[in-house]
Amino acid sequence: MNGLPRNLLFACTRNAVRSPMAEALARRWLGSGIFIDSAGVEPAPVNPFAVAVMDEVGLDIRCHRASTFEELADCRFDLIVALSSNANWEAETYAAGSRASVEYWDIADPTLNDGSREQRLMAFRSVRSDLEARIRQRFPRT
Repeated sequence: MNGLPRNLLFACTRNAVRSPMAEALARRWLGSGIFIDSAGVEPAPVNPFAVAVMDEVGLDIRCHRASTFEELADCRFDLIVALSSNANWEAETYAAGSRASVEYWDIADPTLNDGSREQRLMAFRSVRSDLEARIRQRFPRT
């Protein structure tokens, strides 16, 4: 799918870091003309480090509630962007027989960094920057 979708879903493993970050960044970049949501394979509460680095850029995700693909069974998406390999498999299954396209963006999982607090924040900032750059490149404003 080229151009802008009408309905966009970001998906990752737990819908606690990468996909809620992508959802918030895409909403700010694309505005209100597109329905944007996120889901996870095994939902978990939003990660506090994700909240902290999104606060740094003026986006509040602390009230994000993780969703599963099953909870979105009645929703129809034009594009699903999977941000982890297991979310990609789940997205392909979810999209089978529908009009949805699936794209896989290999985005690092910052929760795997077990360094100091500042090192962990740097890993989350790196993911935020990567997501923002990919969103801006993939969905250019005209």
